[in-house]
Amino acid sequence: MSKNQLYTIIDVETTGRSNQITEISIFKFDGTKIVDEFTSLVNPNTLIPVHITTLTGIDNALVANAPSFAEVAEDILNITKDTIFVAHNVNFDYNVIRNEFKAIHVDFNRKKLCTVRLSRTLIPGYKSYSLGKLCKSLEIPLSDRHRARGDAAATVILFELLLAQETAEETFEKFLKRESKESTLPPNLPSHTFNGLPKKAGIYYFKDKKGKIIYVGKAKDIQKRVLGHFYNKSKKELDLCRETADIDFELSGSELVALLMEDAAIKHHYPRYNSASKRAAKSYAIFEYSDRRGVKHLAFNDAKMIANPMITFYNIRDCRTYLERLCMQFELCPKYCHLQEGVQVCSHFLIQSCKGICKQEEAIEIYNERVDVAVAHSREASQNVVIKRKGRTDNEEAFIMVKNGLYLGYGFIDFDVQISHTDELESHIIKQKDNVDVQRILRKVLLDTKVQSDLVFAVG
Repeated sequence: MSKNQLYTIIDVETTGRSNQITEISIFKFDGTKIVDEFTSLVNPNTLIPVHITTLTGIDNALVANAPSFAEVAEDILNITKDTIFVAHNVNFDYNVIRNEFKAIHVDFNRKKLCTVRLSRTLIPGYKSYSLGKLCKSLEIPLSDRHRARGDAAATVILFELLLAQETAEETFEKFLKRESKESTLPPNLPSHTFNGLPKKAGIYYFKDKKGKIIYVGKAKDIQKRVLGHFYNKSKKELDLCRETADIDFELSGSELVALLMEDAAIKHHYPRYNSASKRAAKSYAIFEYSDRRGVKHLAFNDAKMIANPMITFYNIRDCRTYLERLCMQFELCPKYCHLQEGVQVCSHFLIQSCKGICKQEEAIEIYNERVDVAVAHSREASQNVVIKRKGRTDNEEAFIMVKNGLYLGYGFIDFDVQISHTDELESHIIKQKDNVDVQRILRKVLLDTKVQSDLVFAVG
């Protein structure tokens, strides 16, 4: 840690949800004394919510004649040039300022240090590391709380105290290393918690200080995906990270099982930061009917209109893809599967297996027999399947079971367990609830794995 190193200790106040700056205070600090200061109200050019005014005392009238961010941008660039950006929960202040610069097409990049994370390392053992409570515990004077200058001035005193700690030099150097994630991790998340996350498939739980689950996600690589949250600069992600104090996880072995685990966990815990769908997913059903000539057709329509569907999907593209596969597998006619409308005879670019029913070159009875076989196959395939996937370890495999059209759940079986009949799998199932979201996940997978006979099995 160079003795000539300069720091800019910064605090911003914002409009809240839109995170536009209403006030900024910057103290340039040489390690022993303040050598420069820049403090200014900022006109955000948008209304300041009442609850923000209640918290900070900054209202629309106070900033009406204040400069815009663009007008103070040069001052901010100059005072922070060749300094390390320091703040209490640095990612918030840094990203707010960086986004303001981005809006005026200016790149803003500085090395950064977080006084929350530094405090947790250098002065451990305090119940809370929020600025207000930490200042109270350390007897640091803090006036004008939730105003930029008051909070920044208190952070200067805290930072000076941190610099004076016995292991400060090595801690600062560690935090500033390019490969260090200390400045990226949420302020309340211990680095050993993040480092303990596996680079394997599964689901993860973000928890707040009270241990409450506030977000559930899934990933093929849990640690990599979690890190992605910390690099995301959206308002929602910044708020999520600011509240995160712990992360737990469960391994799944595969992304598919992780998807199902994630859906179940979200519906069980209703985490605040998971976006739940406000509308029920629209479904489309494939069905059969006979025309006046007696030719059997396969078609799809809104599932609400179909009394006895063969199989249900959740977008039209999957319906068409499934019908294309039925046509090829059972030598059906694209015209009578409604893949081509308004044509006298079929001429599908992909399907060349029609035996001539549309040209009246094949007996209706013979064609209808193949349709019946296709329908029976579809009903059975959609009702009873077991999908195999990679297990959580090299000594097991995972499976997902659908029986009588209902999703029963998933399970894991060691390779040394002998299974002679699929009914024996049920004792290994981690039972789950069926729902529309699960059916949508599984329909997509079954469509994608139809040709992979080693992955999908009929239940015996």
